[in-house]
Amino acid sequence: MFHHMLAAQRRGAKLIVVDPRFSPTAVFADLWLGLDVGSDIALANAVGHEIIRQKLYNEEFINHATEGFEAYSESVASYTPQAAENITGVPAEGIVELAHDYATSHKAQLCWTLGITEHHTAVENVFSLINLALLCGHVGRYGSGLCPLRGQNNVQGGGDMGALPNRLPGFQDLQDEQIRQRVEGIWGAHIPPKPGWHLSEMFEAMERRELRCLYVIGENPANSEANVSHARKLLEGLDHLVVQDIHLTRTAAMADVVLPAAASFAETAGTVTNSERRVQLMRPALLPPGEALDDITIVCRLADALGANWGLPDAEAIWDELRQVSGMHRGMSYQRLEELGGIRWPCPSEDHPGSQFLHGRLWERPFTGPKAPFNAVKWRPPVDELNEEFPIRLTTGRRLDSYNTGVQSSNYSSPFRLDEALEISSFDAEQLNLSDGECVRVTSRRGSITAPVRVAGSLRAGLAFLTLHFADQVDTNVLVPDDWDPLSGTSEFKATAIRIDKLPSNSVG
Repeated sequence: MFHHMLAAQRRGAKLIVVDPRFSPTAVFADLWLGLDVGSDIALANAVGHEIIRQKLYNEEFINHATEGFEAYSESVASYTPQAAENITGVPAEGIVELAHDYATSHKAQLCWTLGITEHHTAVENVFSLINLALLCGHVGRYGSGLCPLRGQNNVQGGGDMGALPNRLPGFQDLQDEQIRQRVEGIWGAHIPPKPGWHLSEMFEAMERRELRCLYVIGENPANSEANVSHARKLLEGLDHLVVQDIHLTRTAAMADVVLPAAASFAETAGTVTNSERRVQLMRPALLPPGEALDDITIVCRLADALGANWGLPDAEAIWDELRQVSGMHRGMSYQRLEELGGIRWPCPSEDHPGSQFLHGRLWERPFTGPKAPFNAVKWRPPVDELNEEFPIRLTTGRRLDSYNTGVQSSNYSSPFRLDEALEISSFDAEQLNLSDGECVRVTSRRGSITAPVRVAGSLRAGLAFLTLHFADQVDTNVLVPDDWDPLSGTSEFKATAIRIDKLPSNSVG
């Protein structure tokens, strides 16, 4: 995706990067706005304030396709660029430049990743960006839009299939009785109307002993979960833990039963959905090793053992069942997916070419369907407060050469890989009398770890950075708070308050 951005930049597009760190992406930016961690809403609201104050908004689009503009306008009235500078650390003139560039561009995209969503205000952060797109009409048009860049292969496809606690396949509302009854008729089974638990609620249910058995497929919460020491205790306290995976992860090592699975990207048949909603066929290039089986076979055998009598349908039969359930996939037969090299949903019928982009209806006349709502949101600081005891803000993230908890990447070498270290600014290194390679104790309100220090030019004073790739070297998520966003269930991985203590005896290296 980034290479597409660079290609656009070479053709004259302007790249503005908003990031607490001067990241490898920011190196290429025409403008970098280094905001304080957790101040995204204040920045977005200030951009909206400036656009409204200067009357740069798309009044025709707002009147035609949106609702709630007046309430939104009132909500951002106090977020002047100067007021936002005091919250975000971004100079007021930088906020003004961003506002004018975004509002006056014929085409503009807002792209974000986990830096926006791994906060206790995750959904509100996204709402603040949606507000800007609606304000300027940068949605529902080719080349303009809102682009959440997915962090894992086929995570979009998982959501499409209904791997969400309150949705059926095709993002249909579980609590809509008509939808539920229709799907029950196809499945021949009762669907409970009450939404299930998301991941954070599952761990709370484990603590209450309401959830005592867990079946984990392709996840490694023993390393990836926030406040991970507590999470591991809860996993250890389960009556029964089953893990289905392609590697013996730390979570799998804790399991009562491990089901060895095939690698979906190379050893199984099925579909994946990418970030532009394009569904593509996948076919096996290799046979699974040893006793590993594809996920369909494992789940269907388990269902049969439980008396469900599902048999063993192939991937295409399951896909055709999905097409009955999900209207936005209805026109995507395997034959069409192969002939067209993939199709973007929604694709409601077999004579439909697929949808190049979403929300084009917002520009249609006469207008049909619900209007797009502005959502007024207020900035709230991170839950984990900075103070004299914990004066440094730790944010976590990824590096290009590695992948999540390292299960799929750490066994392979990379010329770009560095050992895990706590990255800090040169200012903080000087203040704390620390040097590169020196081992320190890092402490948060939840726990303490040791880590070597790496002085990084990408960080401003008061900001530190770790990844979660190498828990065997540095157990990063021991430090992270498990406060979570009430709308999405996402934990606040990005905003931990820490202190850094020099160890009594140290060696550099």
